[in-house]
Amino acid sequence: MGRVYLIGAGPGDPGLFTLRGVACLREADVIVYDYLANPRLLSYAKPGAELIYVGKKGGDADAAPQAEIVRLLIDKALTGKVVARLKGGDPFIFGRGGEEGEELFQAGIPFEVVPGITSAIAVPAYAGIPLTHRDYASSVAILTGHEDPSKQTSVIAWEKVATGIGTLVFLMGCSNLPTIVGKLLEHGRSKETPAAVMHWGTKPEQETVDGTLETIVARTQARGLGPPAVLVVGDVVRLRDRLNWFERRPLFGKRILVTRTREQAGRFGELLEAQGAEVIEVPLIEIAPPTSWEPLDHAIKHLEIYRWVIFTSANGVDAFFRRLRELRQDARRLGSAQICAIGSATADALERYAVIADLVPAEFRAEGIVEALKPYDLTGAKILLPRAEVARDLLPKDLEQRGTTVDVVPVYRTVQSSIAGDILKPLLRDRKIDLVTFTSSSTVTNFVEALAQEDLKVLCEGVRVACIGPITQETAERYGLPIDVVPARYTIPSLVDAIVQYFRTSAAG
Repeated sequence: MGRVYLIGAGPGDPGLFTLRGVACLREADVIVYDYLANPRLLSYAKPGAELIYVGKKGGDADAAPQAEIVRLLIDKALTGKVVARLKGGDPFIFGRGGEEGEELFQAGIPFEVVPGITSAIAVPAYAGIPLTHRDYASSVAILTGHEDPSKQTSVIAWEKVATGIGTLVFLMGCSNLPTIVGKLLEHGRSKETPAAVMHWGTKPEQETVDGTLETIVARTQARGLGPPAVLVVGDVVRLRDRLNWFERRPLFGKRILVTRTREQAGRFGELLEAQGAEVIEVPLIEIAPPTSWEPLDHAIKHLEIYRWVIFTSANGVDAFFRRLRELRQDARRLGSAQICAIGSATADALERYAVIADLVPAEFRAEGIVEALKPYDLTGAKILLPRAEVARDLLPKDLEQRGTTVDVVPVYRTVQSSIAGDILKPLLRDRKIDLVTFTSSSTVTNFVEALAQEDLKVLCEGVRVACIGPITQETAERYGLPIDVVPARYTIPSLVDAIVQYFRTSAAG
């Protein structure tokens, strides 16, 4: 027999997911997930895991009935599978986890509950609203704003909670907001009581409306907010003006397109999200093996003849050492060769394989390597240059002019994503992108080719463009793309810093 994990996915921000939840997802053979569970959490699934979406979105006709979900959990567990039931928020806070646990118990199936951070506390915190405060509230109650419709009457003791609790938090209450406010006023809560509604709390698209019980319904309707939302009622809402940290981040509300490969996009996206951006990943290139391994295998067989090995990208480092490992060899084969890395990211990649670069130029591009190697006598030297199948010839040509022999060996190639255009076009047409980022010339070229049948100027009107360095910038400018951001140092952290500074300056202007 298998077993079931009832896992709280948290309020939306994947950074608030628990370590225990990660471990359970990695173990699961089947993951049954809800609408409110951030899809990025599915990246923790092991290869081959079965992913089953069951909806649970208000008004969603395609959502699976609760009885069907429970039967699914039981049937999968009875076949010996480990099942992860991934639910928004916390399983036991209006999440029907208790009901599912009871059914599993009756079926004799072992289960474990993995708590999640409930939106009842996380969403107000991200809106700058503490639920308790020494000067404002000493008690808090969490209530459902959407009671079971089969009930004849409400079981909420409105006459008691309306005035007996300092802070009231209503989950799933947006659709019934007028009723909730009416009940509170009817039972004695002052119309001047502060209130706030938070939509998609803890996510980059978080939107908050505040006011009083007298004004909150009209303001929420005027903004057009709907589920999922959290309503907070109480004097603690007054603190939002001072404690609203999340929505004040410099990139909050900005949608930024990341075009790197899926493997490389993660860290870049995390840095942008830490500054408040909503990151949209559309990988324009994929990393593939070279057309032939023969040139690299020959170079590896004769590594001892090279005085220098020059790496021009982290992708090149990973591909080189992966092939070295496949040939049952390791970094010792580099022997006495000196190692050059084009920049800090490439040097960091080398360190993951216990190799420290002897030379990292001040300027992170081919011209920087040329300049950094000038003090060295390279006469008669053999140099290995493992890199992409298609790349600029500046570096090998310059080195050969200094009397060296350069073996340019392809260790990977970039191929265009086949689905990028279908994703990009509607995003740009609907003006859902504020800034596009390019981290290589190939991402620029593939971006333009993905939109080949469209008017590039029209689609990109009003969209800002950020390039990691001057070579990428030159490629973008050849296609007529106006460039707004280029960092002084050609690294991902520097690119993020430059983007932040750009939007700060624009806001100030």
